[in-house]
Amino acid sequence: MLKKFAIVLSVAALSATVACSKTDSGINHSVKSKLAADDATKGSNIAVDTGQKTVTLNGTVASSDQKARADQIAQDTKGVKGVVDDVTVNPRAAATSGRDQDQTAAEKAKAKTEDAGHAAKVKSEKAASKTGEVFEDSAITTDVKTKFLAEPGVSGVDIHVDTKNGVVTLSGNVKTKAEETKAISIARGSKGVKRVVNHMKLAA
Repeated sequence: MLKKFAIVLSVAALSATVACSKTDSGINHSVKSKLAADDATKGSNIAVDTGQKTVTLNGTVASSDQKARADQIAQDTKGVKGVVDDVTVNPRAAATSGRDQDQTAAEKAKAKTEDAGHAAKVKSEKAASKTGEVFEDSAITTDVKTKFLAEPGVSGVDIHVDTKNGVVTLSGNVKTKAEETKAISIARGSKGVKRVVNHMKLAA
């Protein structure tokens, strides 16, 4: 009894499948699935529309072989009474797609190169700016020391000069207040000096 019931269910399921495949929606789904699975037509731009068991194919393919294969798949599908093949052949379709992909890749590569170049430029400018500051501070220190040595009444040996970001710091011992004042005046008058910090002391 159970075996007989199982056979009846199987037959009913098969009948339902066959019936479904003969409906327009079933045929439409079947043709689309076959086109997507076939090596010659998968990935192609083919639209499928079915009415009264007649399949209409639309879209563009890259070759006549693809067009013929799509038509054959539709005709061989169970339940199909006729096929209207409105597919057009345009070899440039695939070529254009390839060029677009190549162009996109090229543009991305160009943008990446430009970004890397900009980053390197900024880094170089920062390094150059830093180097310029160090050189300028060093030049200021040398200039001030040279002037001290050349100025009568100012000890170019006992007065220490340190420069950072254009700020000159004077330290060490001076013999008189006049020497201290003169040293500060010389430092302030030197090129590139923004400010002078006095840490000099009068010798006992």
